[in-house]
Amino acid sequence: MKTIQILGTGCTKCNQLTEAAKAAANALGIDYEVEKITDMMRFADFGVMYTPALAVDGELKVAGRVPNLEELQKLIGQ
Repeated sequence: MKTIQILGTGCTKCNQLTEAAKAAANALGIDYEVEKITDMMRFADFGVMYTPALAVDGELKVAGRVPNLEELQKLIGQ
């Protein structure tokens, strides 16, 4: 099971990234859980300077933007 981590304060783009990541994982047919990280102190643990950010199993994949569905599938499927 993959852990999809969304780092952000709960803004609109953070919510968009959450929904897009769920859609990408569902399209891939993988088992996953979503963890929302809103504590700014934890952002530094991932090296995140800009939100929203996406990490998969603790590895930062993208920060500061919401990738399209195709890119998210590649990032999550790796």
